[in-house]
Amino acid sequence: MGIVAGLDSSAEFTRIVVCDTDTGAVLRQGYAPHPGEPKAVDVDPQTWLLSLGEAATGGILEGVQAIGVSAQQHGLVPLDAQGGLVRPALVRNDKRAQVAAAELVESLGGREAWAEAVGSVPGAGQPVAKLRWLARTEPEHARRIALLLQPHDWLVWQLLGRPARRTTDRGAASGTGYWSARTGAYRPDLVELALGHQAVLPEVLGPAEAAGTTPEGLLISAGTGETMAAALGLGLGPGDAVVSLGASGSVMAVHHEALSDPRGMITSFADATGMHLPVVHTTNAVRALRGTAEMLGLESLDELSALALKSTPGASGLVLLPYLEGERTPSLPHSAGTLSGLRRESMKPEHLARAAFEGMLCALTDAMDVLRGRGVEVRRVFLLGAAAALPAVQALAPALFGAQVVVPQPADYAALGAARQAAWALGVARGTLSPSAPPAWQGAAAQILEPGDELAAGQAVRQQYGATRDQIHPGAFGSQAGSHAGS
Repeated sequence: MGIVAGLDSSAEFTRIVVCDTDTGAVLRQGYAPHPGEPKAVDVDPQTWLLSLGEAATGGILEGVQAIGVSAQQHGLVPLDAQGGLVRPALVRNDKRAQVAAAELVESLGGREAWAEAVGSVPGAGQPVAKLRWLARTEPEHARRIALLLQPHDWLVWQLLGRPARRTTDRGAASGTGYWSARTGAYRPDLVELALGHQAVLPEVLGPAEAAGTTPEGLLISAGTGETMAAALGLGLGPGDAVVSLGASGSVMAVHHEALSDPRGMITSFADATGMHLPVVHTTNAVRALRGTAEMLGLESLDELSALALKSTPGASGLVLLPYLEGERTPSLPHSAGTLSGLRRESMKPEHLARAAFEGMLCALTDAMDVLRGRGVEVRRVFLLGAAAALPAVQALAPALFGAQVVVPQPADYAALGAARQAAWALGVARGTLSPSAPPAWQGAAAQILEPGDELAAGQAVRQQYGATRDQIHPGAFGSQAGSHAGS
């Protein structure tokens, strides 16, 4: 038996889990918020180290033989030729870079050109867009940039004592906008397109490789981004998809190859095991539930859920297209939500409540169908987010998704994934594990929900939703419009 630690440095805090290498059992845990303004988009990376130090107090790391690092994505740490910070790190989905992202899309020849080059279309959060923003608004800083790291890369480098070798992994690299998951290679020309000159990029390590060893003999694994670490912590494999229910939503699946989408609906991430994580985002998810609750004068989503369950499948003909803030999937940036099917008998609070849940889940199924339409198999759907616990979500999701639904118990899955990666790298270094497969840890404790007898009703709801969507927004999914409704 060995002991490893997983460190997750998210946008607002650091979590540490210490695990048994053989079983993944959590032995100790630590937590500390990052000092400073929680929602800041310009951050001193030293605050991440201060938070790490605080989370590790009380001997939490005693006896640990290896550490894995997971960290927030959408981050850029710009360094000069000596490794010094040029300016504070740029983090989060920074709206300041929206115009810069649009400029980059046009400069390369459109969305299709970007999808082909790196598997994604630049968004304001990606490092490549942040680079263009720096070049446009802080040209003096931009000219001094010689080395580009992301938060997880920088933390690994600090833990190793700032060696000459700087590293990253496939997962984190695939979110930069200048590394392709399909080719496994950087596109330095895209860095130059954004920044105006070349910069040194970190070496991309394989999933089970170590980034190095500290002077004290502590092995540091490659590390990865939070999304990829959470997938590893959940124990996802081929046939598994994850639906994340936040204000906005996302559908992510494990697949054997990178997918590029000329419409830019799919973001082609690499995972932390050698596989791929194509992701499709929706602008609207739980925000549609909150808006409906406010409209009905309800104080909580629990009340909305209870009300929805008093209705029946199809909400007496009411269909809510939940495009309240415009929509990303399908690409309808300037659209609004639509409530269709109003009749005297359908104008009841419980039907509107039900239509909100059905609309949110059908929109996420549309996103899932973008992946299914490209050959991605979905046998199990992991539901994440606080709204996954709502009875109405659990009652409706299996039949609408057409798959078994898994609701994992809340846990620090990104930190657990980082720890699992550390155990993998440690095992490979010692010759006890194969570099082709991570250690077989016990899966997440979860509630399992089956479609059962509700499947036919779910398909009917999907068809009702799809028909309404295609009538109001014809061709929204291009040639795929309606082709997967009810699939």
